[in-house]
Amino acid sequence: MTLQVNVTPNGRMSLPIDIRKRLGLVGGGAVLVEETDDGVILRTVSQAVARAQAISRALLDGKPDVTVDSFIAEGRQWQE
Repeated sequence: MTLQVNVTPNGRMSLPIDIRKRLGLVGGGAVLVEETDDGVILRTVSQAVARAQAISRALLDGKPDVTVDSFIAEGRQWQE
């Protein structure tokens, strides 16, 4: 689904109510803004956490003896 929303001169924008309902943001809440080469991605905090957990699981798959230091180092390599 693609919708147009307007950004005010001070940088504010409004998400349509049906999207806020689906995302659990009816009473307000935080979203994370990620700038990519293709544009901007908005994610709720819970979506960002779930994404980070999925990336972590993929990095740890089949590696039961991973240390925190090696996990962080491998994660940095994965981002490059």
